[in-house]
Amino acid sequence: MTIPEDKTAVEWLVSVAPDPDACRWEWERNPFGVALLPAGRRWDVLILPTALGQATLDVLTLLIDRPGPVLADLGESRLGFFVPAGTASRWLGTGVRGAGHGTWIVVPYPGRATAGVRWVVLPDGRGTLTDPAVLELAMHEAAARVAAEEGRTSS
Repeated sequence: MTIPEDKTAVEWLVSVAPDPDACRWEWERNPFGVALLPAGRRWDVLILPTALGQATLDVLTLLIDRPGPVLADLGESRLGFFVPAGTASRWLGTGVRGAGHGTWIVVPYPGRATAGVRWVVLPDGRGTLTDPAVLELAMHEAAARVAAEEGRTSS
């Protein structure tokens, strides 16, 4: 018997919650379909502005078969890439915010539509995260693409 991907994703996500049962309860009853989860236990989140974030995801999907989970906020003004715990405290990058130990992330229920935050790449339930070195490489390429596009549109 195969377990649906969204079910294993739920189990993986709630494993970081101080009270996994309360987290599941919140997801089921919250009208927005979201819960707060602590970063810095199994994963950190690197948050990029939309233009750079979308371009980075495009490059990333060319470099690897499947990136780790990616969130988009309301209005998709930022994308959040799930990376190994500890990455945010060591990350140096202009315009990139890190959510690590001591921060909380608004996380939608996997596979369910919400009114705000949404999954661009769902967690796979196995704990796949984006390698920070590969993400950095993708960000450099993406930044060059965004700069070239901005140069074309301002001409």
